[in-house]
Amino acid sequence: QGQLVESGGGLVQAGASLILSCVASGRPFKSHAMGWFRRAPGKEREFVASILWNGARTAYADSVQGRFTINVDNAKNTVYLQMNNLKPDDTAVYYCAAKYGPNWGNWGQGTQVTVSS
Repeated sequence: QGQLVESGGGLVQAGASLILSCVASGRPFKSHAMGWFRRAPGKEREFVASILWNGARTAYADSVQGRFTINVDNAKNTVYLQMNNLKPDDTAVYYCAAKYGPNWGNWGQGTQVTVSS
């Protein structure tokens, strides 16, 4: 199996935007979907968004619906998370993962997103 590397995190003010990237190396992954998750301080890891590699279907957590957009560039083996109108509650370490059947795996090392009020 391959490796996932996230980037693009940072410190921003509320209302700002960021784009996270997740590069998948060692394709073919044999996964059919990719996803973004996050873990805020003192909280469990939670689902943020997912997308099929062919871009045909996406899903979002209610908390980010309408503000975040996930998309995929197959030519670059990269999945992006466009985050708009960021809120302090979005502060977390963001991880990408690959989905194999019902299970998520190949977790990346994460990228920190901090939103100040």
